[in-house]
Amino acid sequence: MQFNINNEEQKYLLSLARETIAAKLEKRDPSYPKQPGGPESNILKPCGAFVTLNLKDSDGNKNLRGCIGRMIATTPLEKTVKAMALESAFGDSRFPPISKKEFLGDSFPKVSIEISALSPLEPCVDPRSVIVGVHGIYLIHRGRSGVLLPQVPVEQGWDQDEYLDYINKKAGLPPGSWDDPLAERFVFTAVVFGED
Repeated sequence: MQFNINNEEQKYLLSLARETIAAKLEKRDPSYPKQPGGPESNILKPCGAFVTLNLKDSDGNKNLRGCIGRMIATTPLEKTVKAMALESAFGDSRFPPISKKEFLGDSFPKVSIEISALSPLEPCVDPRSVIVGVHGIYLIHRGRSGVLLPQVPVEQGWDQDEYLDYINKKAGLPPGSWDDPLAERFVFTAVVFGED
């Protein structure tokens, strides 16, 4: 999918995510900014998305605090972002729900938001066609599944072999599962933007 989300739309989506979480923490109705663009804006089209929350300390180090997404969505991107922001903050089982102090406080560590808007999934016939830093990968096999966003191998410094090996681990599958002919393999791209 060839799509673009311009700077104004990116800022809008980040403000939606932040306001959605803040309103829940403060037990009030959200107060959203005016939606930019016209009826053809990509933020009004159905689109999968992940919302990632990182705790960033005064030295600029980032630590994951929550990350939840939908690979495929039937709702407009702006609605997907709101829903995934809440899930990342309060529903990621790897972490306790985010606190008001963590999210709204002005001291470090400080929560920063990153959004990954996803292209439609494409079948991956040849695992060696995966390009590190361009393709996200999604593996379904033996009743298990795992997904890695395109930015993950770059952040971790992985080469292609390490990237393909790690998707097996992420899915809870044995090494080499990615190459199994019975595995369902998909690739996708993402427009990734954050508050940093």
